[in-house]
Amino acid sequence: MNLIEPILAQAAAITQLRREIHAHPELCFEEVRTANLVAAKLTEWGIPIHRGLGTTGVVGIVQGRDGGKSGRAIGLRADMDALPMTEFNTFAHASTQPGKMHACGHDGHTAMLLAAALHFSEHRNFDGTVYLIFQPAEEGGGGAREMIKEGLFEQFPMEAVFGMHNWPGMDVGKFAVSTGPVMASSNEFKITITGKGGHAALPHNGIDPVPIGCQIVQGFQTILTRNKKPVDAGVISVTMIHAGEATNVIPDSCEIQGTVRTFTFEVLDLIERRMKEISEGVSAAFGAECAFEFLRNYPPTINTPYEAEFCRRVMAGIVGEANAVPQEPTMGAEDFSYMLLEKPGAYCFIANGDGAHRGSYEGGGHDAGPCTLHNPHYDFNDDLIPLGGTYWVQLAEAWLGHQPPADRPMPGKA
Repeated sequence: MNLIEPILAQAAAITQLRREIHAHPELCFEEVRTANLVAAKLTEWGIPIHRGLGTTGVVGIVQGRDGGKSGRAIGLRADMDALPMTEFNTFAHASTQPGKMHACGHDGHTAMLLAAALHFSEHRNFDGTVYLIFQPAEEGGGGAREMIKEGLFEQFPMEAVFGMHNWPGMDVGKFAVSTGPVMASSNEFKITITGKGGHAALPHNGIDPVPIGCQIVQGFQTILTRNKKPVDAGVISVTMIHAGEATNVIPDSCEIQGTVRTFTFEVLDLIERRMKEISEGVSAAFGAECAFEFLRNYPPTINTPYEAEFCRRVMAGIVGEANAVPQEPTMGAEDFSYMLLEKPGAYCFIANGDGAHRGSYEGGGHDAGPCTLHNPHYDFNDDLIPLGGTYWVQLAEAWLGHQPPADRPMPGKA
């Protein structure tokens, strides 16, 4: 493994920053303490900053040995927010905020980019500019979208943008990246069927919305099996059905809610259209009214081909060809997708291991629970800090040290 020695030498100090962030988690758009820590460190290291995009976002501006005169630039992004859940670990750096926890490793993402920032401040081995994007509100708040709306790419023009997420279950020392969709779109729906309530013993006097809702839910599965191409991925999950208050009363209404996940906009368009047609059509057939709501949250995360392959070559130079592996697409969602709609780039995974690293903590403080994402037993593996920092530095130096082809594919709907 080819780690950058100065980053390795600073790993213990960055680890302490990571654990400080972990102990003080903040939810989306509330990352004031975390943003202050990031801003203070960047300033201490002589890196100019811009604050306030997306409410609490921080952008560090690192100019190379040419003072940025080349006009070329690359963006590196890390998210900062935590999740609204209670941590079960009791080690020394466990959350001090009840109901808040860094259960997805954004504390580690911030730390890896800080490790790269410290190295950049001392070794500017590139011509151009590296923008260090510390983003708020990935966990449902759409912080990337908000930073873009407020002028991220206008104020900090860059040729490409890159992101990274830790991935539990993969052996430490591996990276994963692939071309095309790597994370799904995230969408929500709410369907309200309004019938005519009445006595359960006299169903002929009313319009029962419950069997109508059952028909609709069953009908949704035909979208996946009969409307969508079998080779295209798509998931419709009905997760909530609410109706009625008493066993002998036919309710006036029935409410159905759930999520939809797809890797492409075309499949998403198809599913939304057919869900609406089925919901309204079935309701009308039984004499009921239907209100259909569909909320598109995060779009699919789609890596552009040239940038994904470029990342893979950088990874292979650090950990070897065998450890730079294809990225298996996941139905999880990620708001870095908004950045990849605007700029070419790639979102990769860095292996977080199986959780055994928690056994090295002085005094213990964790139990046998799984170290998986969004789990109360999770903790970021600090061994990744020098590896992730090395990747960020070598990626930026390699990108700014070559000229990408002008005719390479740009972002677009997959």
